[in-house]
Amino acid sequence: MQLGIVGLPNAGKSTLFNLVSGAAAPTGAYPFTTVDSNVAEVAVPDSRLEPVACAVGSASAVPASVRIVDIAGLVRGASRGEGLGNRFLSYIREVDAIAHVVRAFERSDVSHSEGDLNPVRDVHLVEQELMIADAETLARRMGSLQKKAQSGDEDAREELTELRALADRVDAGEYLASSDIDDSLRSRARQLHLLTIRPVIYVINVDEEIIAGSEVHKLHELVAPVEELAEERGMTPLQICAGLEEELSALDDEERDIFRAEMGLERDGRDRFLRAAHEVLGLITYFTGNEKETRARSLPRGATAIEAAEKIHSDIAAGFIRADVIGAEDLVRLGSRAHARRQGLLRSEGRDYVVRDGDVIEVHFRD
Repeated sequence: MQLGIVGLPNAGKSTLFNLVSGAAAPTGAYPFTTVDSNVAEVAVPDSRLEPVACAVGSASAVPASVRIVDIAGLVRGASRGEGLGNRFLSYIREVDAIAHVVRAFERSDVSHSEGDLNPVRDVHLVEQELMIADAETLARRMGSLQKKAQSGDEDAREELTELRALADRVDAGEYLASSDIDDSLRSRARQLHLLTIRPVIYVINVDEEIIAGSEVHKLHELVAPVEELAEERGMTPLQICAGLEEELSALDDEERDIFRAEMGLERDGRDRFLRAAHEVLGLITYFTGNEKETRARSLPRGATAIEAAEKIHSDIAAGFIRADVIGAEDLVRLGSRAHARRQGLLRSEGRDYVVRDGDVIEVHFRD
């Protein structure tokens, strides 16, 4: 699954990408420094992994990962092909969720495509372009169904009814991912690859000078409206100073901790972003392990034991007998699977067991 980083030009998208990926995507003071998308497979930090590996007796620990895509900046009129609009929109259709980078920093040497700083306006501008593109997608599809529906095709009539319901929501300015549409409409929106059905993290990219200084009221004025908008929509807001975090990532652990303490910064911004990315993609983490390695693996929330086995290897899923399961916290507390078994906390589950976040799973299977 993929998370796409989007936003207006010069909002800090590529800086955030460089921070989380350790890559060196180009950044600049003018729009469209990023033209083609940059892609990276990035490890997701999980404090449970090393203790689980220790309890299992593994020689190494391998984290789960997510794919992050840095997409070219969108400008007003992107839905009509302005800037790199068509390419921008096509890249968004390929991702499963969005990290929307919102500029909340002032830099005289970094231009703003709208001329001034207004984070909420910028959010609405980007989302309006996505809604216009969705409205056009829906209109094209409805147009192609008209003749079939008029000739009595029941499937076409049903689809047309659902498409009109979605179009009404989009025309009313609703972001579909946070709309109260039913599962059938949500499924239809995904089939059409509508842009606004993708869940969002609002990454509010704040000013290093404001963080380091005493202008807390200014920071609040810029950030609070975006956080309120995110809360209204049931989305995740994440405040981060991408430029500063990228600089800190080059320091060793001790220096970084000292600097954070002096500035009163929250825990590592990179870790916070990647955990939020994992969550917004609808993923949980389960663990598998043996003497060689313990591996954290990603799985869609609600997936079953047989799907978890398939993630390990198709042959394991084909020969599935049962899964021995224990929560990571219990395993670490007890110190080993053997102790867990003696305590009666190692459960045997069938193929339809719904995997929980933090489960440590050992699959038994026929060769």
